[in-house]
Amino acid sequence: MGILAVLLLSACGNSIQSGNTMEQDQSNGTTETASITDSVERSDEKLETKHPVPEELETIPETYYSAIDDQGTLVELYYNTYESKTYKQKTQKLEKRAIVYLPYGYSQDQKYVEITNYMKKHAEAGDTIFYDIYTEEEKADDPDKEDTGLFFFKGNPGEKFAVCNAGGGFAYVGVMHDSFPHALELSKKGYNAFALIYRPGAQTACEDLARAISFIFEHAEELEVDTDCYSLWGGSAGARMAAWLGSYGPETFGGDDLPRPGAVIMQYTGHSEYTENDPPTYACVGERDGIASWRTMQNRINNLKPIGIDTQFHKYLGLSHGFGLGTGTVAEGWLDDAVTFWENRMRS
Repeated sequence: MGILAVLLLSACGNSIQSGNTMEQDQSNGTTETASITDSVERSDEKLETKHPVPEELETIPETYYSAIDDQGTLVELYYNTYESKTYKQKTQKLEKRAIVYLPYGYSQDQKYVEITNYMKKHAEAGDTIFYDIYTEEEKADDPDKEDTGLFFFKGNPGEKFAVCNAGGGFAYVGVMHDSFPHALELSKKGYNAFALIYRPGAQTACEDLARAISFIFEHAEELEVDTDCYSLWGGSAGARMAAWLGSYGPETFGGDDLPRPGAVIMQYTGHSEYTENDPPTYACVGERDGIASWRTMQNRINNLKPIGIDTQFHKYLGLSHGFGLGTGTVAEGWLDDAVTFWENRMRS
Protein backbone atom coordinates (compact mmCIF):
# COMPACT_ATOMS: atom_id res chain seq x y z
CA MET A 1 0.00 0.00 0.00
CA GLY A 2 1.48 3.33 -1.01
CA ILE A 3 1.45 6.14 1.51
CA LEU A 4 0.92 9.65 0.23
CA ALA A 5 1.81 12.38 2.68
CA VAL A 6 -0.07 15.50 1.68
CA LEU A 7 1.23 18.57 3.49
CA LEU A 8 -0.25 22.01 3.86
CA LEU A 9 0.71 25.37 5.28
CA SER A 10 -2.01 27.93 5.83
CA ALA A 11 -1.46 31.52 4.78
CA CYS A 12 -3.25 34.63 3.54
CA GLY A 13 -2.64 37.15 0.79
CA ASN A 14 -4.03 40.13 -1.15
CA SER A 15 -4.17 42.71 -4.00
CA ILE A 16 -6.17 43.26 -7.24
CA GLN A 17 -5.69 44.25 -10.85
CA SER A 18 -7.42 43.16 -14.00
CA GLY A 19 -8.17 43.65 -17.66
CA ASN A 20 -4.87 43.87 -19.42
CA THR A 21 -3.54 45.37 -16.19
CA MET A 22 -5.30 46.99 -13.26
CA GLU A 23 -3.01 48.67 -10.79
CA GLN A 24 -3.11 49.52 -7.13
CA ASP A 25 0.03 50.40 -5.20
CA GLN A 26 2.79 49.22 -3.04
CA SER A 27 3.98 46.05 -1.57
CA ASN A 28 6.92 44.90 0.35
CA GLY A 29 8.22 41.55 -0.62
CA THR A 30 11.09 39.55 -1.86
CA THR A 31 11.14 37.52 -5.01
CA GLU A 32 11.43 33.75 -5.18
CA THR A 33 14.45 32.74 -7.24
CA ALA A 34 15.14 29.67 -9.30
CA SER A 35 18.27 28.38 -10.96
CA ILE A 36 18.07 28.12 -14.74
CA THR A 37 20.36 25.94 -16.82
CA ASP A 38 20.59 24.62 -20.36
CA SER A 39 21.04 21.02 -19.27
CA VAL A 40 20.02 19.01 -16.25
CA GLU A 41 21.16 15.81 -14.64
CA ARG A 42 18.63 13.00 -14.64
CA SER A 43 19.96 9.95 -12.77
CA ASP A 44 22.96 8.72 -14.80
CA GLU A 45 22.24 10.62 -17.99
CA LYS A 46 22.31 14.24 -18.95
CA LEU A 47 19.16 15.56 -20.57
CA GLU A 48 19.90 18.12 -23.24
CA THR A 49 16.96 20.39 -23.97
CA LYS A 50 16.12 22.92 -26.64
CA HIS A 51 15.28 25.58 -24.08
CA PRO A 52 16.63 26.70 -20.71
CA VAL A 53 14.90 24.76 -17.96
CA PRO A 54 14.95 25.02 -14.16
CA GLU A 55 17.26 22.64 -12.35
CA GLU A 56 16.32 23.34 -8.75
CA LEU A 57 15.02 26.03 -6.48
CA GLU A 58 18.01 28.08 -5.48
CA THR A 59 16.67 29.47 -2.24
CA ILE A 60 13.65 28.57 -0.15
CA PRO A 61 12.41 31.57 1.87
CA GLU A 62 13.13 31.36 5.60
CA THR A 63 9.41 31.68 6.33
CA TYR A 64 8.81 28.22 4.87
CA TYR A 65 10.72 26.73 7.80
CA SER A 66 9.13 28.79 10.59
CA ALA A 67 7.00 26.90 13.09
CA ILE A 68 3.37 28.00 13.32
CA ASP A 69 1.90 29.08 16.65
CA ASP A 70 -1.07 26.70 16.49
CA GLN A 71 -0.70 23.15 15.27
CA GLY A 72 -3.21 21.60 12.91
CA THR A 73 -4.56 18.07 12.74
CA LEU A 74 -3.98 15.03 10.53
CA VAL A 75 -6.84 13.35 8.69
CA GLU A 76 -6.53 9.84 7.28
CA LEU A 77 -8.06 9.19 3.87
CA TYR A 78 -8.27 5.99 1.82
CA TYR A 79 -8.91 5.93 -1.93
CA ASN A 80 -8.84 3.41 -4.75
CA THR A 81 -6.78 3.24 -7.91
CA TYR A 82 -5.97 0.41 -10.30
CA GLU A 83 -2.76 -1.32 -11.30
CA SER A 84 -3.01 -1.08 -15.04
CA LYS A 85 -1.64 1.21 -17.68
CA THR A 86 -5.05 1.45 -19.33
CA TYR A 87 -7.53 2.43 -16.66
CA LYS A 88 -10.46 1.12 -18.66
CA GLN A 89 -9.14 -2.37 -17.87
CA LYS A 90 -9.10 -1.85 -14.07
CA THR A 91 -7.17 -5.08 -13.70
CA GLN A 92 -6.24 -4.96 -10.02
CA LYS A 93 -7.76 -2.60 -7.49
CA LEU A 94 -5.24 -0.93 -5.18
CA GLU A 95 -6.15 0.87 -1.99
CA LYS A 96 -3.94 3.83 -1.11
CA ARG A 97 -3.73 5.85 2.04
CA ALA A 98 -3.32 9.61 2.28
CA ILE A 99 -2.52 11.58 5.42
CA VAL A 100 -3.83 15.11 5.01
CA TYR A 101 -2.78 17.99 7.25
CA LEU A 102 -5.58 20.44 8.11
CA PRO A 103 -4.58 23.81 9.58
CA TYR A 104 -5.54 24.89 13.07
CA GLY A 105 -9.00 26.46 13.33
CA TYR A 106 -10.79 24.89 10.36
CA SER A 107 -14.54 24.46 10.72
CA GLN A 108 -17.27 22.44 9.04
CA ASP A 109 -17.95 25.48 6.85
CA GLN A 110 -14.48 25.50 5.36
CA LYS A 111 -13.33 23.92 2.13
CA TYR A 112 -11.08 21.33 3.81
CA VAL A 113 -14.00 19.35 5.18
CA GLU A 114 -15.91 19.64 1.90
CA ILE A 115 -12.93 18.25 0.00
CA THR A 116 -12.45 15.36 2.41
CA ASN A 117 -16.14 14.47 2.24
CA TYR A 118 -16.07 14.73 -1.56
CA MET A 119 -13.23 12.23 -1.77
CA LYS A 120 -14.79 9.92 0.78
CA LYS A 121 -18.10 9.91 -1.08
CA HIS A 122 -16.55 9.11 -4.45
CA ALA A 123 -14.15 6.53 -3.00
CA GLU A 124 -17.04 4.72 -1.29
CA ALA A 125 -18.97 4.79 -4.57
CA GLY A 126 -16.09 2.98 -6.25
CA ASP A 127 -15.12 5.92 -8.45
CA THR A 128 -11.49 6.25 -9.47
CA ILE A 129 -10.36 9.53 -7.92
CA PHE A 130 -6.59 9.02 -8.27
CA TYR A 131 -4.59 8.05 -11.34
CA ASP A 132 -0.98 6.93 -11.33
CA ILE A 133 0.96 8.64 -14.12
CA TYR A 134 3.96 6.31 -14.06
CA THR A 135 4.00 2.56 -14.70
CA GLU A 136 4.86 0.05 -11.99
CA GLU A 137 8.21 -0.53 -13.72
CA GLU A 138 9.03 3.17 -13.68
CA LYS A 139 8.11 3.42 -10.02
CA ALA A 140 10.23 0.41 -9.21
CA ASP A 141 13.20 2.02 -10.97
CA ASP A 142 12.61 5.32 -9.17
CA PRO A 143 10.74 4.90 -5.85
CA ASP A 144 10.31 8.69 -5.58
CA LYS A 145 7.65 8.33 -8.29
CA GLU A 146 5.58 5.94 -6.19
CA ASP A 147 3.02 8.44 -4.95
CA THR A 148 2.99 10.88 -7.84
CA GLY A 149 -0.24 11.12 -9.74
CA LEU A 150 -3.48 12.97 -10.41
CA PHE A 151 -6.50 13.41 -8.18
CA PHE A 152 -9.49 13.76 -10.48
CA PHE A 153 -12.38 16.13 -9.76
CA LYS A 154 -14.72 15.14 -12.56
CA GLY A 155 -16.85 17.71 -14.32
CA ASN A 156 -19.16 17.24 -17.29
CA PRO A 157 -18.25 14.46 -19.73
CA GLY A 158 -16.52 15.88 -22.79
CA GLU A 159 -15.69 19.20 -21.15
CA LYS A 160 -12.25 20.82 -21.18
CA PHE A 161 -9.69 20.09 -18.48
CA ALA A 162 -7.45 21.98 -16.10
CA VAL A 163 -4.45 20.83 -14.06
CA CYS A 164 -3.99 22.54 -10.68
CA ASN A 165 -0.54 22.67 -9.10
CA ALA A 166 -0.07 23.42 -5.42
CA GLY A 167 2.71 25.49 -3.91
CA GLY A 168 5.14 24.56 -1.18
CA GLY A 169 8.49 26.02 -2.16
CA PHE A 170 9.33 22.74 -3.95
CA ALA A 171 9.79 21.27 -0.48
CA TYR A 172 6.24 19.91 -0.02
CA VAL A 173 2.95 19.85 -1.96
CA GLY A 174 0.23 21.95 -0.28
CA VAL A 175 -2.74 20.43 -2.08
CA MET A 176 -5.42 21.04 0.56
CA HIS A 177 -4.86 24.76 0.28
CA ASP A 178 -3.52 25.44 -3.19
CA SER A 179 -4.93 22.87 -5.62
CA PHE A 180 -7.75 20.69 -4.21
CA PRO A 181 -10.04 23.69 -3.52
CA HIS A 182 -9.43 25.11 -6.99
CA ALA A 183 -10.01 21.76 -8.68
CA LEU A 184 -13.24 21.20 -6.74
CA GLU A 185 -14.59 24.63 -7.70
CA LEU A 186 -13.66 24.11 -11.35
CA SER A 187 -15.47 20.76 -11.36
CA LYS A 188 -18.59 22.48 -9.98
CA LYS A 189 -18.46 24.74 -13.04
CA GLY A 190 -18.47 21.62 -15.24
CA TYR A 191 -14.77 21.50 -16.06
CA ASN A 192 -12.68 18.38 -15.55
CA ALA A 193 -10.04 19.33 -13.01
CA PHE A 194 -6.95 17.45 -11.89
CA ALA A 195 -4.74 18.16 -8.88
CA LEU A 196 -1.18 16.97 -9.38
CA ILE A 197 0.88 15.26 -6.68
CA TYR A 198 4.44 15.87 -7.82
CA ARG A 199 7.93 15.17 -6.54
CA PRO A 200 9.36 18.16 -4.67
CA GLY A 201 12.08 19.94 -6.63
CA ALA A 202 11.60 22.34 -9.55
CA GLN A 203 12.96 19.99 -12.23
CA THR A 204 11.16 16.86 -11.04
CA ALA A 205 7.94 18.83 -10.50
CA CYS A 206 8.00 20.06 -14.11
CA GLU A 207 8.76 16.55 -15.35
CA ASP A 208 5.78 15.21 -13.40
CA LEU A 209 3.51 17.93 -14.77
CA ALA A 210 4.67 17.16 -18.31
CA ARG A 211 3.98 13.47 -17.71
CA ALA A 212 0.56 14.28 -16.23
CA ILE A 213 -0.46 16.33 -19.27
CA SER A 214 0.75 13.53 -21.55
CA PHE A 215 -1.23 11.00 -19.49
CA ILE A 216 -4.43 13.03 -19.79
CA PHE A 217 -4.04 13.38 -23.55
CA GLU A 218 -3.32 9.65 -23.91
CA HIS A 219 -6.35 8.68 -21.82
CA ALA A 220 -8.67 11.49 -22.91
CA GLU A 221 -11.37 9.12 -24.15
CA GLU A 222 -11.42 7.11 -20.93
CA LEU A 223 -11.35 10.23 -18.78
CA GLU A 224 -14.03 11.87 -20.97
CA VAL A 225 -12.16 15.15 -21.34
CA ASP A 226 -11.69 17.63 -24.19
CA THR A 227 -7.98 18.33 -24.63
CA ASP A 228 -8.40 21.50 -26.70
CA CYS A 229 -7.48 24.76 -24.93
CA TYR A 230 -6.68 23.11 -21.61
CA SER A 231 -5.45 25.31 -18.78
CA LEU A 232 -2.69 25.09 -16.18
CA TRP A 233 -3.25 26.58 -12.72
CA GLY A 234 -0.79 27.09 -9.88
CA GLY A 235 0.00 28.98 -6.72
CA SER A 236 3.50 29.97 -5.59
CA ALA A 237 5.85 27.15 -6.67
CA GLY A 238 2.92 25.59 -8.54
CA ALA A 239 2.57 28.80 -10.55
CA ARG A 240 6.20 28.49 -11.61
CA MET A 241 5.45 24.99 -12.88
CA ALA A 242 2.42 26.20 -14.85
CA ALA A 243 4.44 29.08 -16.31
CA TRP A 244 7.43 26.90 -17.28
CA LEU A 245 5.22 24.33 -19.01
CA GLY A 246 3.36 27.17 -20.70
CA SER A 247 6.59 28.73 -21.92
CA TYR A 248 8.39 25.59 -23.09
CA GLY A 249 5.74 22.89 -23.49
CA PRO A 250 5.54 19.32 -22.11
CA GLU A 251 8.11 17.92 -24.56
CA THR A 252 10.90 20.05 -23.07
CA PHE A 253 10.39 18.33 -19.71
CA GLY A 254 10.22 14.78 -21.04
CA GLY A 255 6.54 14.70 -21.97
CA ASP A 256 4.95 14.11 -25.36
CA ASP A 257 5.00 16.62 -28.20
CA LEU A 258 1.70 18.29 -27.33
CA PRO A 259 0.07 21.71 -27.65
CA ARG A 260 0.84 24.25 -24.96
CA PRO A 261 -2.03 25.25 -22.69
CA GLY A 262 -4.70 27.64 -23.87
CA ALA A 263 -4.29 29.64 -20.66
CA VAL A 264 -2.02 29.79 -17.63
CA ILE A 265 -3.48 30.93 -14.31
CA MET A 266 -0.83 32.05 -11.79
CA GLN A 267 -1.12 33.03 -8.14
CA TYR A 268 1.55 34.70 -5.97
CA THR A 269 4.92 33.81 -7.47
CA GLY A 270 8.05 35.83 -8.20
CA HIS A 271 8.51 34.08 -11.56
CA SER A 272 9.84 36.59 -14.11
CA GLU A 273 10.94 34.42 -17.05
CA TYR A 274 8.84 34.47 -20.24
CA THR A 275 9.02 33.73 -23.96
CA GLU A 276 7.36 35.14 -27.06
CA ASN A 277 5.36 31.91 -27.28
CA ASP A 278 3.80 32.12 -23.82
CA PRO A 279 0.07 31.33 -23.60
CA PRO A 280 -2.49 33.92 -22.43
CA THR A 281 -1.73 34.50 -18.76
CA TYR A 282 -3.84 35.53 -15.78
CA ALA A 283 -1.92 36.53 -12.64
CA CYS A 284 -2.98 37.58 -9.14
CA VAL A 285 -1.03 38.36 -5.96
CA GLY A 286 -1.32 40.06 -2.60
CA GLU A 287 0.02 43.58 -2.16
CA ARG A 288 1.64 42.59 1.14
CA ASP A 289 3.13 39.32 -0.07
CA GLY A 290 6.47 38.86 1.69
CA ILE A 291 7.55 35.95 -0.51
CA ALA A 292 6.53 36.90 -4.05
CA SER A 293 6.67 40.60 -4.92
CA TRP A 294 3.61 41.87 -6.79
CA ARG A 295 5.93 44.14 -8.78
CA THR A 296 7.72 41.11 -10.22
CA MET A 297 4.44 39.57 -11.33
CA GLN A 298 3.24 42.85 -12.80
CA ASN A 299 6.51 43.39 -14.67
CA ARG A 300 6.20 39.97 -16.27
CA ILE A 301 2.64 40.74 -17.38
CA ASN A 302 3.77 44.12 -18.71
CA ASN A 303 6.44 42.33 -20.77
CA LEU A 304 3.91 39.89 -22.25
CA LYS A 305 1.37 42.48 -23.37
CA PRO A 306 3.53 44.32 -25.94
CA ILE A 307 4.30 41.07 -27.76
CA GLY A 308 0.61 40.36 -28.29
CA ILE A 309 -0.08 37.92 -25.45
CA ASP A 310 -3.43 38.35 -23.68
CA THR A 311 -3.04 39.03 -19.97
CA GLN A 312 -4.80 40.06 -16.80
CA PHE A 313 -3.13 41.15 -13.58
CA HIS A 314 -4.81 41.59 -10.18
CA LYS A 315 -3.20 42.98 -7.05
CA TYR A 316 -5.19 42.71 -3.81
CA LEU A 317 -4.67 45.31 -1.11
CA GLY A 318 -3.71 44.04 2.33
CA LEU A 319 -3.32 40.39 1.39
CA SER A 320 -0.15 38.37 1.91
CA HIS A 321 1.10 35.08 0.48
CA GLY A 322 -1.12 32.04 -0.08
CA PHE A 323 -4.69 33.35 -0.05
CA GLY A 324 -5.94 30.32 -2.01
CA LEU A 325 -9.54 30.82 -3.11
CA GLY A 326 -9.59 34.11 -1.22
CA THR A 327 -12.81 33.24 0.59
CA GLY A 328 -13.76 36.03 3.01
CA THR A 329 -11.07 38.38 1.66
CA VAL A 330 -10.93 41.13 -0.95
CA ALA A 331 -9.74 38.46 -3.38
CA GLU A 332 -12.94 36.43 -3.13
CA GLY A 333 -14.27 35.75 -6.61
CA TRP A 334 -10.90 35.84 -8.36
CA LEU A 335 -11.37 32.24 -9.53
CA ASP A 336 -14.56 33.24 -11.35
CA ASP A 337 -12.61 36.00 -13.10
CA ALA A 338 -9.88 33.54 -14.04
CA VAL A 339 -12.42 31.08 -15.46
CA THR A 340 -13.92 33.89 -17.56
CA PHE A 341 -10.42 34.71 -18.81
CA TRP A 342 -9.92 31.06 -19.80
CA GLU A 343 -13.36 30.85 -21.41
CA ASN A 344 -12.58 33.93 -23.51
CA ARG A 345 -9.54 32.11 -24.85
CA MET A 346 -11.76 29.14 -25.80
CA ARG A 347 -13.89 31.44 -27.94
CA SER A 348 -11.00 33.28 -29.57
